[in-house]
Amino acid sequence: MVKRKNLILIGMPGSGKSTVGVILAKALTRPYLDSDILIQLKENRSLQDIVDADGYMVLREIEEQVLLDINCENHVIATGGSAAYSGKAMEHLKKNGVVIFLDASLETLNSRIHNYETRGLAKRADQSFADLFQERLELYTRYADIVIDSNHRSQEEVCDDIHAKLELFMARENVKA
Repeated sequence: MVKRKNLILIGMPGSGKSTVGVILAKALTRPYLDSDILIQLKENRSLQDIVDADGYMVLREIEEQVLLDINCENHVIATGGSAAYSGKAMEHLKKNGVVIFLDASLETLNSRIHNYETRGLAKRADQSFADLFQERLELYTRYADIVIDSNHRSQEEVCDDIHAKLELFMARENVKA
């Protein structure tokens, strides 16, 4: 029997993690967690304020600790875009969760998001969004149990795809047990 019960959404900012996460949680009647909101509540400041005051590496450290502190079952969890930088946090989440990578092209992300400079991204100051995209793509792919194409699709279509692929994934995992 599969023990991994949480659904963990990973991907770039603009891939749809937060929006799809809420819709998915409602459809599955599960509680919803957004790690970016948990970080802001813990720190009592915005992600951008953390980056501006302390740097992007501090934001990543805070994010790692927030993710390591998540201990729940049957939740939908939307992670921040930089969650995949922490192998320790990703392995912690995978112990009781199925990791779903919402894969969007650079073109799609650029068409959806226009405030990257004030969005609280955990990136080097000299790093372009395209460079960040390339760097993270490998990490998302490494940790993903399921990859969902979120390009040019409604949130409902993405949720339907998650449902379908999740059923197949769970059936495969049950066979292995």
